[in-house]
Amino acid sequence: MNYDLEERTKKYSFNIIEFLLKINRNDINKNLISQLIRSSTSVGANYSEANAASSRKEFKNKISICRKEIQETKYWVELIAKSNPEEKEKLRKLWAEAHELTLIFNKISTSLNKIEKL
Repeated sequence: MNYDLEERTKKYSFNIIEFLLKINRNDINKNLISQLIRSSTSVGANYSEANAASSRKEFKNKISICRKEIQETKYWVELIAKSNPEEKEKLRKLWAEAHELTLIFNKISTSLNKIEKL
């Protein structure tokens, strides 16, 4: 199986955007939407930058940012689910993908730390 994390993070951003275009723009959602769009799209952008890194240190830094941004994304997805219970099932899928990406970025980070100790 060919696995492209850069493409996967981009697809996740597209899925978030597609979902957010369909939900109600009330006073609460406006801020949550803004926060979620920033954090979710940042993951793919930073992973793309990591792949173009000119040093191991730069790569590690960008992966660290990916980890933080995907954690933040999970947070905003949970808040949107709370304020939009009718969308809970769609958001559960988006949260599950964010969780998988969290595990992937944690594994990359752990592997980088092990390599540094060698």
